[in-house]
Amino acid sequence: MSRSTKALGSGLRSIQSGFLVPVLLGAVLLAYFVVPFVLFLVEVGSVGVVDELTAPATRAAIATSVLTAPVSTAIATAFGLPLAYVLSRTDFRGKRLVEAAVLIPLVLPPVVSGAVLLTLVGRFTPVGSAAAAVGVPLTDSYAGVVLAQTFVAAPFLVITARAGFDSVDRRLEEAARTLGYTPLETVRRVTLPVARNAIAAGIVLTFVRAIGEFGATMMVAYNPRTIPTRIWISFVSRGLESVVPLTLALVAVTVVVVAVVQLLVWRPTNH
Repeated sequence: MSRSTKALGSGLRSIQSGFLVPVLLGAVLLAYFVVPFVLFLVEVGSVGVVDELTAPATRAAIATSVLTAPVSTAIATAFGLPLAYVLSRTDFRGKRLVEAAVLIPLVLPPVVSGAVLLTLVGRFTPVGSAAAAVGVPLTDSYAGVVLAQTFVAAPFLVITARAGFDSVDRRLEEAARTLGYTPLETVRRVTLPVARNAIAAGIVLTFVRAIGEFGATMMVAYNPRTIPTRIWISFVSRGLESVVPLTLALVAVTVVVVAVVQLLVWRPTNH
C-alpha cells in the first residue's frame, strides 16, 4: 500500500472517529468564505486587469498600501509585544481598564475610529498643528495612513501575542532564571521562541487588517489613496467590474506577506 493511500485511510478514520461534525461545520463556513469570492471573479472576469493595474492611479494606490501597511505592522509589533507581555505576566491596579482600552479600536466602527483620531491629530489640534509646523502633517499624508492603520490593527497583535505568552509554561522561565539568565535574556531566549507561532499569527492578522483598512484611513488620510480607498472610488464611479484588478492586487500582496511570515517565523508544532 502506498504512503498516500495510507495517509488517506488515516484521514478517513480520523473523520469517522469524531471529526465528521466539526469537518462539516467548518466546510460550510469555508464555503461561505470562498464561494462569493469565486462568483465575484466569474461575474466580472472579463475586465482588463492588466490595463487597470498599470493605470497611474492604481499603481499609486498599490504603492501607498505596500509602503504603509508594513510600517504600521512594525509599529504595532514594536509597541504591542511589550504591552502583551506586561498584560500576560503582571497584575496591577487598573489592569482591567488597560485591557478594555486595547479593545476600544475593535469595538468602534472604522469610520468612528477615524473621527476619534482626528480629535488628536487633526490639522487644527495642538498635536496636528505642531506636526504640520515642522513639515510632518498627520492628516492627508503617509503619516496619516500609518496612524489610522496602526490604531485599528494593533489590537490584533496585542491580543494574539498575549494569548501566546499566556500559553508559555512559567516554569520554563523560572528554570532559565536559575541558570543565570536576566529577565530580558529569559524573554528573548525562552518566552519569545515558545510563543513565536502566536506572535506570527498576530503579525499576519495585524498586517491584513492594516492593508485592508478603509474607514479610518478615509477619515484621516483620504490622500494619498490606499488600495481600499481606490477600490471605493472605482466602485462609486465605474461600478463593480472596476474593482476586480485592485481586489486581486490586494489579495496577492496579502498572500505574499502571509507566506513570508510563515517561512520566517512560523515553527511547526510537534505532537
